[in-house]
Amino acid sequence: MTDLVAVTGAEGFIGSHLVEALVAAGHRVRAMVLYNSFGSWGWLDTLEPEVLGQVDVVLGDVRDPASVRELVDGAAAVYHLAALIAIPYSYRAPRSYVDTNVIGTLNVLDAVRACDTPRLVHTSTSETYGTARTVPISEDHPVQAQSPYAASKLAADKLVESYHLSFGVPAVTLRPFNTFGPRQSARAVIPTVISQIAAGARQIKLGALDPSRDFLYVADTAAAFLAVGTAPAGAVVGELFNAGTGQEVTIGQVTADIARLMDVDVDITEDSQRIRPKNSEVQRLVADAAKLAEHTGWRPAHTRDDGLRLAIDWFRRPENLAWYKPGVYHQ
Repeated sequence: MTDLVAVTGAEGFIGSHLVEALVAAGHRVRAMVLYNSFGSWGWLDTLEPEVLGQVDVVLGDVRDPASVRELVDGAAAVYHLAALIAIPYSYRAPRSYVDTNVIGTLNVLDAVRACDTPRLVHTSTSETYGTARTVPISEDHPVQAQSPYAASKLAADKLVESYHLSFGVPAVTLRPFNTFGPRQSARAVIPTVISQIAAGARQIKLGALDPSRDFLYVADTAAAFLAVGTAPAGAVVGELFNAGTGQEVTIGQVTADIARLMDVDVDITEDSQRIRPKNSEVQRLVADAAKLAEHTGWRPAHTRDDGLRLAIDWFRRPENLAWYKPGVYHQ
């Protein structure tokens, strides 16, 4: 019998790719999409009919306990991805990040506990580490919330840890580093650069160019979720795992790489509204994902250039670029 699994945040960038990967692995998916009056299923609307045929879309909200309980009931595993993720907007509306990322996670934990769900996979973020003190960053690296977003995710991580230790909730936390690929919001640097170039711009507006990141292609991130969601409980439950490539690149260099792969010359302009407050900018992130490899066998299957080529091909299609506003800064 096909396992039924539940996904929060299924309509988003990583969530929609995870739904595809779960269906490809033989699961039926119950997918929570944030209720809206437009009847939109987000990026799920773009999936192939044969994929959507294995997906039950549920409109709801992780901030509502009843919505979450309905989603979780009867699922063999819950993949919790729903979150507010834009760092700049967290400076403007921090309370909303607490409501969604902290209270929403609490609702998921309570539902999983009440329904005796066999596995919860919770999504963290590399932003919880803050600027690297040692590299590469292992799971034992100190944490530091340098933005309200990071603080809300760190609080959610600790709630998950507490529910495992206090109540035996069978949870595992995955901490992906900087995921990129098709369908990613233009809030992120790689789609910002690609979409501007694809729309004809040759003067690229960016924030700080010197911070470095560990960029992980989205298919590899989805594979990491499946790895911790399906591994034997003894190998992963109660654990925290980084997912990353172990390779870092500056924002300036990845911009140059994109221009090279798109065969264009560009000038980079610093846009003040894209600059984080000085003490909030995370300068360096690079993953040590050895623990994930050791416990599950997961390793990234794409090089950074491989992933960039796939993302560029996707963004260059007019029907995909039409989803974006390349000249507008999105928080």
